[in-house]
Amino acid sequence: MKIDPHTRSLCKNIETPFLLFDLDIVRENFISIKKRFPKSHIFYAVKANSHPRVLTLLDSMGSCFDIASKGELEKLISLGVSTSKISFGNTIKKNKDIQFAYKQGVKLFVADSSMEVSKIAEHAPGTKIFIRIEMDAGDSDWPLSHKFGTSKEIAVKLLIQAKKLGLIPYGVSFHVGSQCYNPKRWPVALEKCLYVFDKLKNENINLKMINLGGGFPIQHTKPIPTLDEITAEINQYLRNFDPVPQIFFEPGRSMVGNAGVMVSTIITERKYGRENWLFVDAGVFHGLMETIQDFRYELKTDRKSAHPVEYHLAGPSCDSLDIIYDNVILPKTLTQNDRLYFLNTGAYTIEYSSNFNGFEIPKIYFKDELTNKKKKKKK
Repeated sequence: MKIDPHTRSLCKNIETPFLLFDLDIVRENFISIKKRFPKSHIFYAVKANSHPRVLTLLDSMGSCFDIASKGELEKLISLGVSTSKISFGNTIKKNKDIQFAYKQGVKLFVADSSMEVSKIAEHAPGTKIFIRIEMDAGDSDWPLSHKFGTSKEIAVKLLIQAKKLGLIPYGVSFHVGSQCYNPKRWPVALEKCLYVFDKLKNENINLKMINLGGGFPIQHTKPIPTLDEITAEINQYLRNFDPVPQIFFEPGRSMVGNAGVMVSTIITERKYGRENWLFVDAGVFHGLMETIQDFRYELKTDRKSAHPVEYHLAGPSCDSLDIIYDNVILPKTLTQNDRLYFLNTGAYTIEYSSNFNGFEIPKIYFKDELTNKKKKKKK
């Protein structure tokens, strides 16, 4: 979302910090992926932004949902989402949560270990299972390797085990890492998938699906490949499959990330030797958790960018970990009560927030609601 005069006017008198969110952008993002992969199934990663308005919109557009917990499942059910559209995509699940999901009608589960396969077979008998393959995610801002996934060789063994235990070996999945900058990472992962497909054919097991996870990047501070470039790489490699399997995606950041702007206010500034410090009311514990790995958001202010200065930018809490960036260039004229906008923060901000130190979690305001409110006032 851009910070233009209209957007600034909408949120001028709202107390910060808060997330300004545009559902129209989410709608455009969903259509964009479906346009390029019309036969695919999109399983939105609920963890990215689980606000009911986001989930309800995507459900109305035909989206499926990827969940990580019983809590996310219960939220979707409360919103009227059919459990036939839900995948339990966390490889780490309690027995009681598997059982609960099964009783609610969830029929698609993931695993990456023998124990998890056995747990699913016991508590969700006869369901479809897919195995997550590990990926080196060195070309991404937020790697999702090591903790999740297994080798392609073990994936074969796990799917054979699943069949013996009465489950339906359905497919494989991978994740190239959140905010992936290299379109070639998808073919590398698909090559591993092809290995699993071919090996299992020899065991009379015909897999039906590949879940390509997420990873589509959105614009922050680095150049990114276009969705068309990534699409071309994926479609080119899929020609090696006979027949071409069903394709699933689990977009999170690429679905909602560019639909939000975190709006904050400068509380104070200070000098520490030669260092310039700015403290804002949104911090690591209150909306900007991803910055602990130096995840770089684009920043905007209401000040002109003349005389740029390097700042240490920190949040409001009494914790030395609450430093957003150690070296960020901003206008020298910034001072108390000025606003600082963190662009494209619609994903993994509100979800990560806590009440640490007694600070409130940033509220979320929707652009359409603020626009309608402004129109009513004019009348």
